Amino acid sequence: MDIRIGNGYDVHALAPGLPLWLGGVRIESGLGCVAHSDGDVAIHALCDAILGALALGDIGKHFPDTSDEFKGIDSKILLARVMELVGEMGWKVGNADLTIAMQKPKLAPYIISMRECLAGIMKVDVSQVSVKATTTEKLGFVGRSEGCEVYASVLMIEQSDHL
Repeated sequence: MDIRIGNGYDVHALAPGLPLWLGGVRIESGLGCVAHSDGDVAIHALCDAILGALALGDIGKHFPDTSDEFKGIDSKILLARVMELVGEMGWKVGNADLTIAMQKPKLAPYIISMRECLAGIMKVDVSQVSVKATTTEKLGFVGRSEGCEVYASVLMIEQSDHL
């Protein structure tokens, strides 16, 4: 059995009047992520972690922000496509761990829904997906509510039936 570890990071600016999507869940907020897609910074970091674990580049390589095909796309579709790719290669997610840094709104009420959504797309048990939220104690661009950043780590496992 082969295992690989990947990490991902993504950041998006926040602006008023845009929807806020995190971990596949719509968050009630007066600010949303500025992006070519729906701006789900959590899913973008997760995709990068999965792709990175298998040395497949990053989300921009697979879904360029210069392509009209991905304009406004639901990031859940991007994660599903990443999972199809790694599945075809014989890999599955062992576990995923995400940390969302955002000053406001408080994300605790959404954590379970995010975990369930991500687990469903990755076809793993919800116990294999961790989502945590933190503030930056009002420091930096996150603390000033100018942006949101997410760190993601994954353990990828080669499927024994694919060997």
